[in-house]
Amino acid sequence: MKVLFGGLVIPRMPAVLLMISVAAQAQAPASAPSNPAGSRSSLVKRVGNTGFVQLHAPSFQPLSPREKQLAYWLVQASIAIDPVIYDQLSRFGVRQKRLLEEIAAHPRGMDPAVLHKITDYALLFWANRGNHNENTSQKFVPEFTADELRAAALQAAKNGAFVAGYADLPPLSDGEALTRELNELAPAFFDPNFEPMTTAKSPKGDQDIIQASSNTFYEGVTRAELANFHDEHALNSRVVKTPDGALVEQVYRAGTPDGRIPPGLYSTFLKMAIEKLERARKFADPDQAQVIADLIRYYETGDFSDWLKFDEDWVQNNATVDFANGFIEIYRDARGAKGSSQSFVTVTDKPVTTAMTRLAQNAEYFEQKAPWNTAYKKTAFKPPLVKAVETLIETGDFHVTTVGDNLPNENQIHEKFGTKNFLFTGSDRALTAASGHKVLEEFGADATVIARARKYGEKAGSLMTAMHEVIGHGSGKLSSRIAATGAESYLKEYFSTLEEGRADLMALWNAWDPRLKDLGLVQDQEEVAKAMYDSAALTTLTQLRRIPRGDTIEEDHQRDRQLIARYIQDSVPGSITQFDRDGKTYIKVQDYQKMKQGVGMLLSELMRIKAEGDYDGIKSLVDRYGVHFDPALRDQVVARFKKLSLPTYWAGVNPELDAAQAGISVRDTGDPVRQYLLYGSMYCTDVKVPGAPQGPGRGRRKPQ
Repeated sequence: MKVLFGGLVIPRMPAVLLMISVAAQAQAPASAPSNPAGSRSSLVKRVGNTGFVQLHAPSFQPLSPREKQLAYWLVQASIAIDPVIYDQLSRFGVRQKRLLEEIAAHPRGMDPAVLHKITDYALLFWANRGNHNENTSQKFVPEFTADELRAAALQAAKNGAFVAGYADLPPLSDGEALTRELNELAPAFFDPNFEPMTTAKSPKGDQDIIQASSNTFYEGVTRAELANFHDEHALNSRVVKTPDGALVEQVYRAGTPDGRIPPGLYSTFLKMAIEKLERARKFADPDQAQVIADLIRYYETGDFSDWLKFDEDWVQNNATVDFANGFIEIYRDARGAKGSSQSFVTVTDKPVTTAMTRLAQNAEYFEQKAPWNTAYKKTAFKPPLVKAVETLIETGDFHVTTVGDNLPNENQIHEKFGTKNFLFTGSDRALTAASGHKVLEEFGADATVIARARKYGEKAGSLMTAMHEVIGHGSGKLSSRIAATGAESYLKEYFSTLEEGRADLMALWNAWDPRLKDLGLVQDQEEVAKAMYDSAALTTLTQLRRIPRGDTIEEDHQRDRQLIARYIQDSVPGSITQFDRDGKTYIKVQDYQKMKQGVGMLLSELMRIKAEGDYDGIKSLVDRYGVHFDPALRDQVVARFKKLSLPTYWAGVNPELDAAQAGISVRDTGDPVRQYLLYGSMYCTDVKVPGAPQGPGRGRRKPQ
């Protein structure tokens, strides 16, 4: 489960600054970040409301040659699965991706103005893994016309594009084939009413949440038909209705080498990932080599038991070069069952990790202090593994705005082996460096709130992220009735909202606990806690800037934040107030202890709901407090934010690893177009970037 940057009104102090803030423990990292907070902006490109930030990974340089080789091949495995998410989010996604990349890679002779519009659209397409906004699920359409796209594509073909296949897609060998492709893709590109929402959890009209969602987790199936359907491969399959009306699962798998288990969906991409993972395994230590072997086996078979074996070994492995790769998070599925393909590769930020471990070692203390019923408190407790990390790559359905992650998600692994918690210091640094205090100054309720946020808000944000992941997601115990299967199948489309809200509330509940100060994790605790509460209340207002159309919230993190503030405002009079001043709306914490009372009430209820699998209970809360908002208020927020001239959405430019005879080197290109074309080149020999590395693993062949 993830925590996302940007819900808070204030930029966050990078965890590297927060966790080493106590003077007696102050200790600079071995290699300082190239653009720490307060220095030049990390923003390298902007397209409309989306800003592209350069990620840095100074912790890569001290790695041993063997660790660098391991990192390189794990990065290649991340690139290998990247196209999968495009297909999961739209049946046209990979075809659109191919078309845009071939044009961008063969620009000679094109109208510069048209090329500029196509390139900008391609950047938004890559950043969102398709043409639906990552946060809102709403479709965006190009500024160029169908005729302009056709002319650019035909010119690209003259320049040598579309000659080779693209993964499973055949070449577009002549003008007739290319024209047919353009015609078939036209509605997906240009019609705003064609597949308007990739994930619709609150659809309008007669369609249900499955029918109204354009993602490909289901084909020809209604929600009612899924009511009694049991997924054997819940995370890694597409459910399809056959002509005779039966529901079958098409499993994502590569197939086993002996042929006993045949290939399934996405076999091309999974086979490529396996090839890269096999290379990585040679450079891993024995324990991590077993982890990689587990993942290879899972990708071959698609069996959930093999995924659990990977989880078990992975969560207990604390390698300096770490990774995630799989069908993991269920946010994109309106039903809350199917996993999105995602991957990241990280290097441990050791000084921060040392400080974070102190919080993890006290997780049992915070569990016992939780406000929920004793029956839902853990008695057998395994402290979570915690690590602050810098990312070398983020692909698939993993984005730079994720500044914290708690994995694995499977309850049976949580209960027995604990969790692994990542704090993405590199992402936090990049986003903080690209942000400022303009939002705070515009939306802060008064001078006191603004001054407090300036001084303590960054610390509050990083502390919230740390507690959300370390003592939030892994806390609590399910009732014996549902412990074996977990709460997901009971809470369905509301599970992710509940779990993100529960983790946020654990951070808010413990913000005042003196143990944090005793551990050296916070100074000026009361002011930091107040800044955290100020931001949690105000987020309800400021996050509306990311929903330019409609009157419902679809994204789970945004739903959880609105649920928290609106529930407390409604349930505890005098806690949070909303008021207008000079034609502008503000939200302010009126009484911090009353707000904490509301935090405890909601946290206790969410834990009960999760532990008992109470679908009606969570549906009632989320539908009442977390989904709907006043469009007029949103329009006001959007107008105010527009005047600030800041990006609303963020995308990352990863460090680029280059394999040469001298070893593996890393550099920051600041060029998002180059990045995405490099990734596309793994599956198409046509997609080449001048000066791009052609080292081992670049995949210069058509996959088998």
